[in-house]
Amino acid sequence: MVTAPDIPGLNLDWLNVDTEQGMTAEPGRSGMTLQQINQSMYGADDFDEVRNRVMVPRGSAPDPRSAIHARQYHYKGDVWSESAMLLYEEAQQRQWASAEDIPWHEVKELPDDLEMAMCTLCTFLTQVEFIAGDIPGRFLEQVPADFFEAQLFLGTQVMDEARHQDVFRKRIFVNGGGMSEAGFGAVALLAIDDFTEMTAVLHLFAEGLVQSLFRMGELISQNDAEKRMFRLSAQDESRHLAFGVTHVKYVVENEPWRKEELHAHLDLQERVAAQSQQASLTTNPLTGEALAILAGGGIEHMDEGYKMVMQMRRKQMVEYSHRLKVVGLDRSERMAPELRELLGDVA
Repeated sequence: MVTAPDIPGLNLDWLNVDTEQGMTAEPGRSGMTLQQINQSMYGADDFDEVRNRVMVPRGSAPDPRSAIHARQYHYKGDVWSESAMLLYEEAQQRQWASAEDIPWHEVKELPDDLEMAMCTLCTFLTQVEFIAGDIPGRFLEQVPADFFEAQLFLGTQVMDEARHQDVFRKRIFVNGGGMSEAGFGAVALLAIDDFTEMTAVLHLFAEGLVQSLFRMGELISQNDAEKRMFRLSAQDESRHLAFGVTHVKYVVENEPWRKEELHAHLDLQERVAAQSQQASLTTNPLTGEALAILAGGGIEHMDEGYKMVMQMRRKQMVEYSHRLKVVGLDRSERMAPELRELLGDVA
């Protein structure tokens, strides 16, 4: 208890504010992380509805004069992910810079077909990552301060996607190539207006397909710069998938009445993907051909390359099916037939 001096016009009530004092924190193996400071009342997240609808940090005492902030979400299930805090810290610790962390000097002159195939693939990925950063960015201001971990993670995802857009654009121009024709783009995703729909469609489905594409990109790369570019991007994408999986899992377990809503979102997204099956589940039909050229080692070996592309498409669906099982959504009967066919005996 602090005794304030009796000075006319001076109000020092804040010295005895009704919040928890005396908590200390020690850095852990990874430094001073959120996990170290999320203790006592400041770490408490065991409530289902926001406690203050004003702009106040979790654990702070609200000013009674504060106006209510008209956020869209007020319930934990709207935005929560059990892994958000750890994923945020991992994102901070594993940042990389395309200017310095990619060995660009390793990119050497390539035959025209391989150079244009890589530029075509990177044009598609530049377009994809621009949209992938726009979508979560739209929800940042809607996350309540009581569940700030989700907001912090989404901020790192926006940065990740910006870096991916940056690195793929650099690869397009570093070796004398240039932009290819763009596809129609997944612009329908920009119409999403609900957080859980965003995580189901973007993280659970779309970014899962892109992660498989990154892994194939590393496999068919022509030099160490490209391999590192795809490997680091896939590393980032793994965090995005983990966030989406843990959010949707939380919703399914705590708000089971929303299962049909989630199925409806995925029904629509799968139909869109099924229509572009010939393009390796992308929004640009040129991408599948570019992948086949790169995988085959040249345009004359495209047939062999297409076999690898088909393997990737099957892997995309197998991994998607696994994520569905993890979150508790059984789509064995509802999955689009064209996509279920790719699962084979795994379905």
